[in-house]
Amino acid sequence: MRPHHFSTGAAGPADLRTLARLLPYLWEYRARVILAMSLLVAGKLAGVGIPVLLKDIVDHLGSKAAPLTVPVGLLLAYGLLRLSSTMFSDLRDIVFARVTQRAIRRIGLEVFRHLHGLSLRFHLERQTGGITRDIERGTRSISSLINLALFSVLPTLIEILLVAGILLVRYDWLYAAITLTALIVYMVLTFTITEWRTKFRRSMNELDSLASSKAIDSLLNYETVKYFGNENWEAERYDANLSNWEAAAVKNQLALGLLNVAQASIIAIAVTVMLMRASAGVVAGRMTVGDLVMINAFLIQMFIPLNFLGVMYREIKQSLTDIERLFEILRAHREIADTPGAPDLRLSGGRLEFRSVSFAYDPERPVLNEVSFEIPAGHNVAVVGASGAGKSTLARLCYRFYDVTGGSIQIDGQDIRQVSQASLRRAIGIVPQDTVLFNDSIYYNIAYGRPDASRQEVIEAARAAHILHFIESLPKGWDTQVGERGLKLSGGEKQRVAIARTLLKDPAILILDEASSALDSQTEKIIQAELKEVAQNRTTLTIAHRLSTIVDSHAILVMDNGRIVESGTHRDLLERQGSYYKLWTLQQQETTDKQVEPITGE
Repeated sequence: MRPHHFSTGAAGPADLRTLARLLPYLWEYRARVILAMSLLVAGKLAGVGIPVLLKDIVDHLGSKAAPLTVPVGLLLAYGLLRLSSTMFSDLRDIVFARVTQRAIRRIGLEVFRHLHGLSLRFHLERQTGGITRDIERGTRSISSLINLALFSVLPTLIEILLVAGILLVRYDWLYAAITLTALIVYMVLTFTITEWRTKFRRSMNELDSLASSKAIDSLLNYETVKYFGNENWEAERYDANLSNWEAAAVKNQLALGLLNVAQASIIAIAVTVMLMRASAGVVAGRMTVGDLVMINAFLIQMFIPLNFLGVMYREIKQSLTDIERLFEILRAHREIADTPGAPDLRLSGGRLEFRSVSFAYDPERPVLNEVSFEIPAGHNVAVVGASGAGKSTLARLCYRFYDVTGGSIQIDGQDIRQVSQASLRRAIGIVPQDTVLFNDSIYYNIAYGRPDASRQEVIEAARAAHILHFIESLPKGWDTQVGERGLKLSGGEKQRVAIARTLLKDPAILILDEASSALDSQTEKIIQAELKEVAQNRTTLTIAHRLSTIVDSHAILVMDNGRIVESGTHRDLLERQGSYYKLWTLQQQETTDKQVEPITGE
């Protein structure tokens, strides 16, 4: 996925679009937002009142005409303002907590649902590690953006404007002018250098996601790495990505150092000039010591948070970048979508029909060309052919992972493009060649076929799949963890879990996609017998590699280069001595060759 590039302005179009996209999630709790903003302003008013009271206390104690008594009322008011400033801030955070966390939850759930709604093409092309990083950083950045923008930058700007107003009203205009000038120069410089730094940070993010994707891909293929002894190759490839990230990180740090020096210089100059002018006013008698103390307190109170404004702005920009990447996922096109108001599939037996179906993953490479066949309700039709003939594509099209580019697929006379995808997929079950299981318990993986099924129904499905005895013989029984992608189970055990899962789903249409071709001959025969039981009275499409497994099918389709070149029963096809006969003869010869043990001598 290509990252979105931001403009060079302080708030580029992409930043504004991201904020506009985020605001509706916050505005859902508008009453809490308004109350939190009111508490924010009240807290800042209390904070600005503290230096003013401090001035009155100092002037009272320093007055020659007043007795040397402690101004208790002023001190109590000073303490109350201190407490109010902190209390309003804490109350604001409490009030706004639900707004922030609900926004994070809703956006996270929306992205998760959207990812599951995207086409198989997107998921085959994606890099899982990179996307999970984008989601993680994006959701985390929502909280960061809200806390920084609303509860750090906004209060600081309100405080600066309040201080500038007080200085303008109580003293000459130069104090307000120095304050506002320092603020403007500081912000312009911060925004300019931060925008320059953004490209380095964006590059770091991209390289970080790339390195993460490579690392996850390498670890998922741990056994393959070991088979070929390529540990050093993988380490070097990973280090190459880290090296590029290191270079971008160094440039980013250099830019940060330059920005910090520039910010510190502006603050130091502004503070020095204002204190020099205030000191001169005290010496000339135009101002009191209390005035000097108040101005100094204002400067400390105002410029300390201002000193972090650059950090806040950088973090806000980074949060916007991360959130934009998150929203990019939501903008990813749904290649397969339900038509508006699509009805559910109405089943009346499960007759499956391909009508002149054509399809291509890439327009220049057609996979299916005018494929037509019918599987009557309750019948088993097998599809055979060489690798790349288009057999597995039939299953993907039935599930509507892709839409046909020509013709139509119909179930009980209904075009599957005109019914809801959820009802379509409820009607179809599949036992794939490579069964992938969740890294959870055996019970969870079987119950996944129908999550609302009772425990007894799950047990009966396992019994029907002939795996119940195996499960109950395990030390942890149903709670046995199957490992990443089910790697702790053998091929036959995984296939039985897949069969049990499909039996629990109880679909009207069953697809067996070379469901036993990866097993050894003995296990394959056992699994095939179980699959035959599963297929009883179900409309079944069997995609086969070994022809011996489909001789009892009601019909056999032979595919070659995306077309059906022959069809008929096993006996009919052998009598024709065409493509099927050649495949059968070849496989029989391979079986005979394997059974003949070569005799070797010394």
